[in-house]
Amino acid sequence: MKETILTGIRVNSELTLGNFLGALVPMVRLANKYSKDYNVNIFVPDLHTIISDVDGDIPSNTIRSLKYYLAAGLELNENIHIYRQSRVPAHSELCWILDCTASMGELNRMTQYKEKSEGKESVNVGIFNYPVLMAADILLYSAKYVPVGEDQFQHLELTRNIAMRFNNKFGETFVLPVKTSDQVKFMNVENGIRIRDLLNPEKKMSKSTAAENSKIMLSDAPERAAKKIMSATTDSLGKIKFDMFNQPGISNLMQIDALVTDSPLQDVISTWSGETHYGDLKAKVAADVKVFLEEFQNRLANIPDEEVLRLLEAGETYANEVAGRKLAEVQKAVGLR
Repeated sequence: MKETILTGIRVNSELTLGNFLGALVPMVRLANKYSKDYNVNIFVPDLHTIISDVDGDIPSNTIRSLKYYLAAGLELNENIHIYRQSRVPAHSELCWILDCTASMGELNRMTQYKEKSEGKESVNVGIFNYPVLMAADILLYSAKYVPVGEDQFQHLELTRNIAMRFNNKFGETFVLPVKTSDQVKFMNVENGIRIRDLLNPEKKMSKSTAAENSKIMLSDAPERAAKKIMSATTDSLGKIKFDMFNQPGISNLMQIDALVTDSPLQDVISTWSGETHYGDLKAKVAADVKVFLEEFQNRLANIPDEEVLRLLEAGETYANEVAGRKLAEVQKAVGLR
């Protein structure tokens, strides 16, 4: 059997250009690269989504998010499987069994739980428990490779620990995901893309920022997005140089231009290094972002909802078969069958 790469799609909010270029596009390229030799599971973690407030409704957000993947160039084949977590009951059932293997102490040590609960009188149990559900998401499909950000590395190590503990007690049942250091090597993501806030380039671009001109949303009118680029914060040094520390605004614009034109960053840097007219760079980036959004939004508009639902239903048939077999194996191991 092919080894499995697994990743989840966030569906609780609309994406910024930063989310799209920094996370979604790299995942699409990874899926296209590896899907000939691996099973690539792209799942909608809607059970995770409900631990916090959701912008809009989950079914509509799911359809929109999957359309983003298709519009970004996801090349579908028989090895790419797209499914909703909530439509595969084995996720929830395995989570309960793993709860009986995990400890309160190790979940209390999770950094994200500490951050989300700090200063609050109470938080919902889902926030405390979701790393165990994440472990179930991974272990049901024997996923060895799970491309996640650094903020999830601790949860990935927890998955490994839970699986090892279960295997030691009940016999070899779970395939462990590889260590985070090996995940990074395999995925070749040592240098992650981090698109910056247009008005405060010391911070990353975020949907939650109140200032509209600080971010570009995928739904922005292309002309509006171009104007946001033209109003982006730069600096007073008077010479263009790619230097994220000393000239983050200018460097961010060059990075955006490379990504929306699918050009090597070094080519963009070479073109502009030493130039003194910031306005010329802004005008070029604004024009390229406008064209990028026009083309992307056109592709998005031509993807029917019915196509996405068909892909989900096919993926969920596959996921229920694979997850069901693993769950039955686990149930036998613990004596439930």
